[in-house]
Amino acid sequence: MAKRVDLSTYNNSWFKKGASLFKRALWHLANFFILKSHIVPLSFTKVAILRLFGAKIGSNVTIKPGVNIKYPWKLKVGNNCWIGENVWIDNLDEVIIADNVCISQGAFLLCGNHNYKTTSFDLMLGSITIESGAWLGAKSIVCPGVTVGSHAILSVGSLANKDLQPYIIYKGNPAVKCKERIIE
Repeated sequence: MAKRVDLSTYNNSWFKKGASLFKRALWHLANFFILKSHIVPLSFTKVAILRLFGAKIGSNVTIKPGVNIKYPWKLKVGNNCWIGENVWIDNLDEVIIADNVCISQGAFLLCGNHNYKTTSFDLMLGSITIESGAWLGAKSIVCPGVTVGSHAILSVGSLANKDLQPYIIYKGNPAVKCKERIIE
């Protein structure tokens, strides 16, 4: 007889959220009313709030309305970055975004997944690194444990479930090498 998933046995008590319950509660309020809000369009306000909650944010960073960030204390963003409307950074693990990175609207950075091979559907984590000059297209998805190489492009609606090489354009689900990125 085949085994079945039994979510009553799911247990992620080992997972370290990295902040007290009080800090996490305050963050959820700030995230909802300031970052995710389309009423507070000012990027410098969003950057200041993220820094207040422990994010490491460089200079000249633009954060558009509707951005959702799970844990700012697990986020590092370099200089001259653009985070577009409705980007979701589900950083259960560390997310590192280097200098001059563009993350287009609706992109999703996903640091967690579940082990479908276990009856308890165990949580699995992996950090994400986006190297300098990379561009994540609108509605693209980066999976746990992926590094997007320097100046790589993940095209609109594509899914990266493995590392992307520098200066290569990728597209599809899963993303495959399309052509070389040449910057003139």
